[in-house]
Amino acid sequence: MEWSKLLNGSRLNEADYEEQPHRPSYVRDLDRIVFSAPFRRLANKTQVHPLHDHDHIHHRLIHSVETGSVGRSLGMQIGHWLEQNGQIPSGGKHTVSGVVQSACLAHDIGNPPFGHSGEAAIGSWFQERFITPSGLFTEMDKILRSEFEEFEGNAQGFRIIANTEMYRGAGGMRLTKSVLGAFSKYPVSAHVKASVDENYCGTKKFGFFMSEAPVFTSVAADLGLIEQKAKSGSWWRRHPLVFLVEAADDICYNILDIEDACTAGDLSFETVKGALAPIAGSNTFLDGKSEEEQVSYLRAKGIGTAIDACVEAFKENYQDIMSGTFTSSLIESSTKAQDFQNLKDMARRQIFKAKRKTELEVSGRNVLHRVLTGVYPIYEALGKVGWDAERLQGYNPQLVRALGLELRGVTDAYSALHSLTDYVSGMTDRYTVKIARMVSGT
Repeated sequence: MEWSKLLNGSRLNEADYEEQPHRPSYVRDLDRIVFSAPFRRLANKTQVHPLHDHDHIHHRLIHSVETGSVGRSLGMQIGHWLEQNGQIPSGGKHTVSGVVQSACLAHDIGNPPFGHSGEAAIGSWFQERFITPSGLFTEMDKILRSEFEEFEGNAQGFRIIANTEMYRGAGGMRLTKSVLGAFSKYPVSAHVKASVDENYCGTKKFGFFMSEAPVFTSVAADLGLIEQKAKSGSWWRRHPLVFLVEAADDICYNILDIEDACTAGDLSFETVKGALAPIAGSNTFLDGKSEEEQVSYLRAKGIGTAIDACVEAFKENYQDIMSGTFTSSLIESSTKAQDFQNLKDMARRQIFKAKRKTELEVSGRNVLHRVLTGVYPIYEALGKVGWDAERLQGYNPQLVRALGLELRGVTDAYSALHSLTDYVSGMTDRYTVKIARMVSGT
C-alpha cells in the first residue's frame, strides 16, 4: 500500500471539493463528526456501566473524545516518523494525526443503547424471528440475515457516516476517503466474512452492510487497499491507520474501565493501583496523594507509556502492516501486551459480571425487545400498502409521528429492517426506556 493513496483527501460524493488552506480536510471531517446528531447522542449511551448516577463514569461520548485524543498523539508520532523516513511529505504528520483523530471520534458512532449487550439484544430479537419467519422475515434473502442476527455496531457506524447522516443516500457526512478507510476496522461484509478461510484480524467481525458495499468498494479502490477474494466475494486488508485507531481504543477502554470500576466501587483502590502500576512504570511518585489522585496519576502515566509502546510496535511491524500481512493488534505486539491482558482478565472477572451491571443488561435486553416488537408492525403495514407511507392508516401514522420515524428510502423488506435497526440503534439509553414504555403501554 502507498501513502499517496492511503491519505486520499477527496470526499465521498463531493467531486468538486477543494481543500482550503486555512481549513485542512481533516479539520472539516472533525467538525462534521462532532456536530452530528449521532455523535451528540453518544453522551447518553453506555460505555460499560449502564444508566449510572455517578457523573464521573464514562459514557460513549467521553470515551470517544478521549480515544480521539490518544489517536491524535499516536498519529502525530507515527506521522513524524514517516516524514523522517521520506514516506510522506513534510507536514504530512498533521494529516495523519487528523485522520486518526477523526476516525477515533467516529469509531463508536454506530453503537446501540446499553453497550455491547445492546448489540447482542438486537441480534437475539432478529434471531428469534428468523427461526419461524413470518411477514417481512419471509422475504429476506438468507445470505443477508446475518446482518441482523449478528447486529454489528461497526457496520452501523459505517452506514451512518457514509450513507444516512447529513447527505442521506448521497455520501452521508461526505468525509474524506482516508478517514473512511481508517474508520473501517473490519473491511468485509457479513456474508463474505462467512466464507473467508483465513485467520485475519480484519475479518473477526464485519464492517459494512450489503447496502453500503458499493460505497466501501469504491473507497477501497481509491485508497489502494489490498483486495482479497473469498467464495462469496471480495474483502480487503486493513488501512494501516486502522491499527492506530484500534490502539487508541484499546488503550482507553482497558485503562479507563478499571478507573471507572474504582469510582463505581466495583474494584478496591488497592486492586486498581496494583493493576495500573505495571503499565505506568516504576518511576511513579504517589507519596502524599489521595487515592483518587493516585489513580488519576497512574491512569495518565499508563496512557502515555502505552502510546509509546504502540508507536514502537507500529515501527517494528511496519513492513507487514503495509503489505497487509500483520494480523495482530499493536497492543498485543507491544512490550505492554501482558499488562493489558491482565487488565482484560480482571475486567472480565470482576467488572463485566458485577451484579448491578448484569441486572441492567438483562433489563436493557428486555427494553430493546419491547421497542423492536412495538415498532416493527409499522414496517409490516408499510409493506402491505406498497411502501407508500402516505397510505398508512389508523394507529400506524400516529405512531410514526410520535416516534419521529424516518421512512424515506424504505422500499422492500431489507431496507425496512435496516430502517428499524437505524431507529433503535440510534437511541440513547434513557430514550429507549421511554419509548419502550410508550409502545408497550407499561
